[in-house]
Amino acid sequence: MRYWLVMPAAGSGRRFAGDGLKQYAPLDGRTVIEWALAPFLADARCAHIVVALAPDDRDWKPIEARLGAAAGPSADGVQRITGVGGGAQRSHSVRLALAALEGLAGPDDWVLVHDAARPCLDAQDLERLLGRLGAHPLGGLLATPVADTLKRAQAGAGTGSGVAQTLEWLGERPVLIEGAATNLKITSAEDLVLAAAVLRARRA
Repeated sequence: MRYWLVMPAAGSGRRFAGDGLKQYAPLDGRTVIEWALAPFLADARCAHIVVALAPDDRDWKPIEARLGAAAGPSADGVQRITGVGGGAQRSHSVRLALAALEGLAGPDDWVLVHDAARPCLDAQDLERLLGRLGAHPLGGLLATPVADTLKRAQAGAGTGSGVAQTLEWLGERPVLIEGAATNLKITSAEDLVLAAAVLRARRA
């Protein structure tokens, strides 16, 4: 099974209190975005990665060069990772990254979307996702059961955005596949401590 990866990384991360963008925050010897990309760069089934970036992003180029050199070209001789301009919202970035795959991805290929602020995706979760959806006509997403009560502080807060949410608006029902709770999203500097603990425990 061949698939392509789209990674939105153009957000400003207003809730993140650290210096700079959260996807470039140092995390256990790498940056957050490098950890987020690692499972896909290590997977030969991932044909190409498109990262959608903010127009004024100056931190991506050295990372792209480093990762591109380490990953090497794909089977067709093209570098496996590309940066493109993103949009004001996550959904815009996904759309622009998908447009960059036009002419590369085939009509039967899968495209995965993974957030640059999720550095702890477990390889087993990726395998479960691909295994369950390999022959599925629509697709799906990893989801973690909610254990706590959730309340919204402000009506209409957040930008919404997911590809799964768009499909639901169209009346489709993507498959929900249970994923590990350790696939956390970095939203504050405190989350970096948790992510580092997850990564260290996984190596141990």
